[in-house]
Amino acid sequence: MMLSRLIPPTTKRVQLHTSQEINELILRQTEAAVQRYKHCDEETIAARIEELNKEWDTERVLETNASAIILISTILGFVFSPYWFILVGFIAFFLLQHAVQGWCPPLPIIRRLGIRTASEIAYEKTSLESLKQSNF
Repeated sequence: MMLSRLIPPTTKRVQLHTSQEINELILRQTEAAVQRYKHCDEETIAARIEELNKEWDTERVLETNASAIILISTILGFVFSPYWFILVGFIAFFLLQHAVQGWCPPLPIIRRLGIRTASEIAYEKTSLESLKQSNF
């Protein structure tokens, strides 16, 4: 039981480390988005699904954020002071922590901005696909 909390399932690890309030808000927004397409034609729903295929999930945002900080810190470390390499170490640690546990310091901010997990995006896509099939 303790190990499952330390190393949660991949598909649930971000939600487990996000406040219930934010998780519920994201779910309500997703369900509202699906409802907006309830009476739309197949082409409109397909266009929304295409948008969802391009939506950045939490992993992509975190990876981009971390790699940008690592790149900038590395350059600053070589150009100005080796102390900047300490930041590279912290970011590497936080990436490892996120990979294993599903939490890292920027995650609460990213979630409050409404950035969804791949599973949450897939839920909307699946709901829209079902809606598209039931409409036609």
